Amino acid sequence: MPIVIPEDIPAYSLLSQNAFIMGAKKANRQDIRTLEVLLINLMPTKIETENQILSLLANSPLQVHITLLSTASYIGTNTPKSHLERFYVNFADISGRKFDGAIVTGAPIEHLHFEEVAYWHEITYIMNYLKSHCTSTLYLCWGAMAGLYHFHKIPKIILPKKIFGIYEHNIIEKDLLLNGLDEIIKMPHSRHSGIDEMKVRESKLKILLEGELSGISAIKDEKDFYILAHPEYAKDTLLLEYERDKNKGLGIAKPLNYFNKQGEPILSWKSSASVLFANWLNFSVYQDTPFVL
Repeated sequence: MPIVIPEDIPAYSLLSQNAFIMGAKKANRQDIRTLEVLLINLMPTKIETENQILSLLANSPLQVHITLLSTASYIGTNTPKSHLERFYVNFADISGRKFDGAIVTGAPIEHLHFEEVAYWHEITYIMNYLKSHCTSTLYLCWGAMAGLYHFHKIPKIILPKKIFGIYEHNIIEKDLLLNGLDEIIKMPHSRHSGIDEMKVRESKLKILLEGELSGISAIKDEKDFYILAHPEYAKDTLLLEYERDKNKGLGIAKPLNYFNKQGEPILSWKSSASVLFANWLNFSVYQDTPFVL
């Protein structure tokens, strides 16, 4: 929770750059209520993705109410229908509602052009809706590429080699999303596509993280974040993807910087992911959202 201090005290301007604070005037206008966060889950393994993201959101002291949304124009077969019917809604069920925050996950459809995706029209409609009905949206992996393409005309580029493993990233520009993180930040990547980085550098987008091998990996616009990685991944997620592709005979290389000498996965990114998600909730959602939605 934030510390509340007067806006005109010298410490306010100093701490606002690297601490969770709130001015007394703003605090007096607020009340405590549950944050409303919409999770647009595009992953085929929806239950696993739920577990990963919800465990990170649960690390914040803020109360968060989650609404799970799946697409109506495409219904996958990897998640039991009973689970979808019980816990998920479609856009028609939430149309008109406002949200404090939203998360758009990745999806294993990089080989398709955006316009070829079965639910492209629906997801662009939802993304447009979030711009006017949500305080801040966090886009992950394919979701980030889709958001950058839709809102900022940043093309997706097929990579000559899959980015697969745990990669190090340097902070390029400071932002409260990265507050409290080390100068070198590790995140999992699992993607065959990247983005036109020249277009990003020519735009007004803010580059937050970049890796020598992974390229530009975290971007911010006026209020939303685009992370071309999977900070939410559990310890064994890359292992399961590796074994799946290997069993299919796809000739997949071992994920980089992931196994120890005994061939066991090492969890080296969880603390960074926890801080990142907590910062997004605290700085980009809680502090900016109105009390009355």
